[in-house]
Amino acid sequence: MVCDVIVNTKYYLVENVRTARRFISSLKLGIDISTLEFEVLDKKSTSAEITQKMDWLQKGHDVGVISEAGLPGLADPGSLAVSFAHLKGVKVIPLPGATSIQTAVISSGFNGQQYTFHGYLPIQKNDRIKAIKKLEQDLRSTGYTQVFMETPFRNNQLLEVLKKSLGNQTLLSISSDIFGKKQLIKTMSISDWNKSKQDFHKIPTVFSLGQFS
Repeated sequence: MVCDVIVNTKYYLVENVRTARRFISSLKLGIDISTLEFEVLDKKSTSAEITQKMDWLQKGHDVGVISEAGLPGLADPGSLAVSFAHLKGVKVIPLPGATSIQTAVISSGFNGQQYTFHGYLPIQKNDRIKAIKKLEQDLRSTGYTQVFMETPFRNNQLLEVLKKSLGNQTLLSISSDIFGKKQLIKTMSISDWNKSKQDFHKIPTVFSLGQFS
């Protein structure tokens, strides 16, 4: 289904044009990449820019949204395009595909029936520490798996704060480069993470706090 849609789509909103071109080319669907048109849709995109870029829709063209990692709309600027489409009465068609968030949960060994996704944690140090301690508290009181993310270039900094802010026996699962060549999925106690040397710099990563069944 996804390949059929790509074959018939000429216009795309993407986070990164280069990697989007590479992805479509890798599918080997016989598409002439030079005939496709791309516009960047990222976290810096404004409502005014979205309106301009979505002119393709106004002209009756189908528009595809491609994320760098995960699924458009989940902690992702793709939601801006989807909101615009709904406001204009344009049909929205989600395509089946892997979401890094769900994959992280099912790979963690934690509660997959009840979990809470928090998106990105606060940037300011004190607010971040407070948020992390609240996640740990919520985990202990509800049993819900606590799932969150970070901008890839700040992954290592987040991990260091997690190590210092959480209890030694709290379980942390890290799912990095999911489905990629450097995929690493590991669940350990904070005590064990303190003994481990891992580099997640600039690698799409999902973090989860939870309890083994």
